[in-house]
Amino acid sequence: MTKDKIEKAKNEYGAKSIQVLEGLEPVRKRPGMYIGGTSIEGLHHLIWEVVNNSIDEAMAGYCNDVKIKLLPGEIVEVIDNGRGIPVDKHPQTKKSALETVLTVLHAGGKFGGDGYKISGGLHGVGVSVVNALSVWTKAEVHREGKIWVQEYKRGKPNGPVKPIGSSKRTGTTITFQPDPEIFPEIKFSWNKILDYIRQQAYLTKGVKITIEDLREGTEKKDEHKIKKYGFYFDGGIVSFVKFLNRGKDIKNELPVYVEKTIGDVYVEVSLQYTDGYKEHLFSFANNIYTVEGGMHVTGFNAALTRVLNDYAKKNNLLKEKDGSLSAEDVHEGLTAVISVKLRNPQFEGQTKSKLGNGEIRGIVSSVTAEGLSEFLEKHPHNAKGIIEKCLLTARARLAARAAKDAVLRKGALEGMTLPGKLADCTSRDKEKSELYIVEGDSAGGSAKQGRNRMFQAILPLRGKLVNVEKTSLDKVVKSDTLKPIIIALGAGIGESLDLSRLRYGKIIIMADADVDGSHIRTLLLTFFYRYFEDLVRQGHIYIAQPPLYQLKRGKDVRYAYTDEQKDKLIEEMTKTISSAAKKTKKSDEAEEVIETDSDEGNEKVTGINIQRYKGLGEMNPEQLWETTMNPESRRMLQVEIEDAEEADRIFDVLMGNDVEPRRRFIQTHAKNVKNLDI
Repeated sequence: MTKDKIEKAKNEYGAKSIQVLEGLEPVRKRPGMYIGGTSIEGLHHLIWEVVNNSIDEAMAGYCNDVKIKLLPGEIVEVIDNGRGIPVDKHPQTKKSALETVLTVLHAGGKFGGDGYKISGGLHGVGVSVVNALSVWTKAEVHREGKIWVQEYKRGKPNGPVKPIGSSKRTGTTITFQPDPEIFPEIKFSWNKILDYIRQQAYLTKGVKITIEDLREGTEKKDEHKIKKYGFYFDGGIVSFVKFLNRGKDIKNELPVYVEKTIGDVYVEVSLQYTDGYKEHLFSFANNIYTVEGGMHVTGFNAALTRVLNDYAKKNNLLKEKDGSLSAEDVHEGLTAVISVKLRNPQFEGQTKSKLGNGEIRGIVSSVTAEGLSEFLEKHPHNAKGIIEKCLLTARARLAARAAKDAVLRKGALEGMTLPGKLADCTSRDKEKSELYIVEGDSAGGSAKQGRNRMFQAILPLRGKLVNVEKTSLDKVVKSDTLKPIIIALGAGIGESLDLSRLRYGKIIIMADADVDGSHIRTLLLTFFYRYFEDLVRQGHIYIAQPPLYQLKRGKDVRYAYTDEQKDKLIEEMTKTISSAAKKTKKSDEAEEVIETDSDEGNEKVTGINIQRYKGLGEMNPEQLWETTMNPESRRMLQVEIEDAEEADRIFDVLMGNDVEPRRRFIQTHAKNVKNLDI
């Protein structure tokens, strides 16, 4: 840019260059700032915002019934029997309070005053944001003996608030249709909403919350056999803990429950131990799930470790030679729900993922310590079960550390801590490097020959994989099949896990497309989920997708990854044959498609040879590179965790010790299995 242009730009930059967004325009301009994004998660956040307003009324003691309806066209209706949003004129805006709440950011009964002592709506932008991001919204208020209504289009009122009839009840109904200009995909998940409202019902005693799915065609889908579902729990978070631990081996049959109010802060804690290796801790502030924890979790953790150590030493359950229980020891197998309700919560970020109130740490710590100590003294049998679980974990931790140190020492003798069967890549750039974990020596040999040595490393699997769901960490690090993976990844395991030392940006599971291959993938995914969960969450784990078929006609070679794709390719290639036949004036017989089974298991279609790959070892290095390893043409599935609680339950069902839940799962889903190899 020349000096003249720079000077001109300086002169033109004035007040007129500053853009002022009025009303709800900022929300439509930057929706991610208010709902975290426009993905499926952001879409569902609209429902959470409206439902949270009703829950706030329940926490204030004015509402005990909330209904959610999914209507045709992905329209949502939320009805409560609370006090109803006020409709009288607001002193500042000179408009109806209802219109103010629906159209003005940071307007609501949650900024001091007497509207709510406790609420989840920190920023006061909830329902106004929903209004801004919807094609249309309708607010119906039953209050003062009348029904008041106002409708909006993309956040702007269609007219004033007006009464349309009389009513003997109170409450608010918000109906909205998400805007396709904002959300690329609009499809609400029945199960996601079900999980959320179940959670809210557990956290709010005595409130009935129902959901009804009235969308078109839902009665035809298996997941919508139950079109109406309701929740009501008198047990609160104790019922929540029992629900989370259903089907698991419990160490303290009676869950710990602590409840106390200190000043304006109400604290509830419930916990129970299982024989599992994973912790399940759910924390909430004013019924909002704080996925990243916060000060309430910090206070709970400190009290838990201190109290269990004090009790174990006082009752001679923990000897001096055992040392002390670590935080890791008391969290393995723990299921806990922490719920705090306070007047002025300070969350980090609009999506409220972490609680920042410093004073909450000490309050939760003292309440937990007092309540847990009292429980342990009153229930010695349950206390013994808890301490024995923690001691077992501590001993396994020490054994695992010794075994892991031995593994690493042995690894160092094998050259730069890497296993001998690993064919490493040249690049040391983690972002560009890939590790293929390959089933079998034959496929491993083809992969080593076909790969790009610059950035692709190959680790063949040999021997039987350990089911980590049924074993402890010390046995995992001694495993002949899992030990090389741990060493190759370079990030450690257990308490020494450090993902900054990870050697590969992509870890790719490459197994045969048959039952055995599926079993190996499941075992490896269980291993990664249990011991390297952050690898999965951060998107490092992939599943290679080798083709099922090769279709060949002369020099024309194509690959199909599904039966549907195979049929489509046959149709395309048959048309080519037909066209060629007509040009050479051959008979029309070439247009017929005849499929038969040959001795080799291949299909024969007129003019086309179809090979069904039963294993990766059937491909030569060039084919494996072309179909499964070449970044330009390969297909891979990235492993994600959409719902950690459900993922954990499924791993328990499929890989755990209890056979009965697994049998029920197989019986339920057997009809949905396609291409089953027996």
